[in-house]
Amino acid sequence: MPPRIHALQAVEENTARHKTFYFSDGQCAQAEPGQFVMVWVPGVDEVPMSLSVIGGWQAVTVEAKGPGTEALHALREGERIGIRGPYGHGFSAAPGRAVVVAGGTGMAPLLPLLEHLEQPVVLLGARTASLLLFREEAERLAGEVRVATDDGSAGHHGPVTELLEGAEETDRVYTCGPEAMMKKVVDWGIRRGIPVQASLERYMKCGLGICDSCAIDGLHVCREGPVFTGEVLTSLEDFGRWKRSPSGKKVPL
Repeated sequence: MPPRIHALQAVEENTARHKTFYFSDGQCAQAEPGQFVMVWVPGVDEVPMSLSVIGGWQAVTVEAKGPGTEALHALREGERIGIRGPYGHGFSAAPGRAVVVAGGTGMAPLLPLLEHLEQPVVLLGARTASLLLFREEAERLAGEVRVATDDGSAGHHGPVTELLEGAEETDRVYTCGPEAMMKKVVDWGIRRGIPVQASLERYMKCGLGICDSCAIDGLHVCREGPVFTGEVLTSLEDFGRWKRSPSGKKVPL
């Protein structure tokens, strides 16, 4: 499918490394929290991005860390991007107590989910206080927000997963962030019999399950994911251990 071309409605700087790009697309307005789109930067590249805003306007929140995302960061309001999707399976919200664990840019796809949960507890982590993403928005939507930073500049000094030890009274957990972090969250939930849903990131080219770039133990992150249950993830040998490079080579995380 060719991309749908849209002018950027607004560009918002979130941190020194993160920007949110707003556009208006009818199909994305009907997306599920956790679904992703393929974002085309004309003349540069096409990159997968989870939707961080779903509604009247939609948005993707992008960390500049490669040629495609750096080119996206250079765009301004009124300039055009292409959108394909939304694709994949998103988060499944359910009644009851929920804990949401986000690391770094992982807060972006979890933000639309917060609107469908009942006063969730949010555990928000980052390397340093200046990179805490969507903290104010999470405080507005959640019942409680607890913060952890690797350098101790805000909240708990240490990994955000250490905050889980005070969050056992929950019915389910949702998570997105670095895969090593999510592996700890999934293992924590499995040991306690608490259902976990996690949004997995892999290199993608087509977004349709054709190119095999995002394959993980016979599944495709773009088609069967990007959101998987903890039970599925624990059955995958590569989860938390291996990913594939753009050439398809298996490399350690």
